Amino acid sequence: MPAQNWTLVFAAALVASLLVRAWLAARQARHVLGHRDAVPAQFRATVDLAAHRKAADYTLAKIRFGQAQMVVAAIVLLGWTLFGGLDALNERVREAIGLRWNGLAYEVALVAAFVAIGGLLELPFGLYSTFGLEARFGFNRMTWRLWLVDALKGLLLSIVIGVPLLALVLWIMAASGPLWWLWAWSAWTVFNLIALILVPTVIAPLFNRFEPLADASLEARIRALMARAGFATKGLFVMDGSRRSAHANAYFTGFGAARRVVFFDTLLARLAPAEVEAVLAHELGHFKLGHIARRILAMFAASLALFAAFGWLASQVWFYVGLGVRPSLDAPDGALALLLLVMIAPVFGFFVAPLFAGLSRRHEFEADAWAAAQADGGALASALLKLHEDNATTLTPDPVYARFYYSHPPAVERLAALGLSLPANPTP
Repeated sequence: MPAQNWTLVFAAALVASLLVRAWLAARQARHVLGHRDAVPAQFRATVDLAAHRKAADYTLAKIRFGQAQMVVAAIVLLGWTLFGGLDALNERVREAIGLRWNGLAYEVALVAAFVAIGGLLELPFGLYSTFGLEARFGFNRMTWRLWLVDALKGLLLSIVIGVPLLALVLWIMAASGPLWWLWAWSAWTVFNLIALILVPTVIAPLFNRFEPLADASLEARIRALMARAGFATKGLFVMDGSRRSAHANAYFTGFGAARRVVFFDTLLARLAPAEVEAVLAHELGHFKLGHIARRILAMFAASLALFAAFGWLASQVWFYVGLGVRPSLDAPDGALALLLLVMIAPVFGFFVAPLFAGLSRRHEFEADAWAAAQADGGALASALLKLHEDNATTLTPDPVYARFYYSHPPAVERLAALGLSLPANPTP
């Protein structure tokens, strides 16, 4: 493909994605604003107007913030690619580092410099999201000290884990011949499998405290549910999510002996025991129905296809030139190819995202149905609504926007699929 044609393809995909994003955001904003002053009929017995308006205002604020992020991200992307930013950075790093260690030091330094600059460019948005937007609506509980500690821990983990993994992938790219992408994918897959064990047992405790569930009656109730599901776990834990946010959640994580069930302390403080059981039943439904295994296999299959495409693109001169980068004649180009792929993948991936969102919504419906059969369906309905209210999730999303982005169905659709009307008084 001529480099000019590839430039046009990339530019067209970027413009199309921006236009679709803006159109969807405008639809969502109009729909939410148009329903701001009236609670949907099926929720009027349980949702007050003030909470409904807060959810609408929070949604609209996130849309405005997201639009600003989108514009800046597009400018930064063009700056890195067609306007020559990555090419200039590559030249500066080559001059500073040279080609010692067969170029590996130079490649690692290039990626590190790119990540550092990108992190600085994104920093204002992250700070505003936490200390501006989330704080304005009463969700942020993060202190500046805790934010700084988290940032330093994240940086240390990136150095200890990320740099060796990056060096391994770049070494494989340079040393493994035409099928390097297959070996690189294998290394990435092994790393992700190891992460399933290390994240819940080693990494997550670096950021949060995990205490054993202290409520004996709730533990007995949950263990009975897990026995019916055939789910074995290392333990039931409560996470101090309230240190950072007022949002609530529950999840299970890990693999094999590292598998554990985790409740946010904010969730236990908000939900009745029957509701906690119903929420966990939903999560266990994903396990029992094979959703987790299928998602992991699908992720590995998709990543294999992506690595194969990457292996081909990395050998094409037009891939670099068309994106504003001059490939090296006397140095490896693995880092350049990797950075370009990371930058353009979201542009082209945007158009297939609705397929994965639709599959995720189908899984959510199936898990809801399984949970309603194993636990109290009415408690599940009331828990879903409480979580929507506590997280200020709008009850009136635009249907097209929801079909495109939502990984979880809107509350109205979930309750309709369950065939339940919401109880005014949750099951105790």
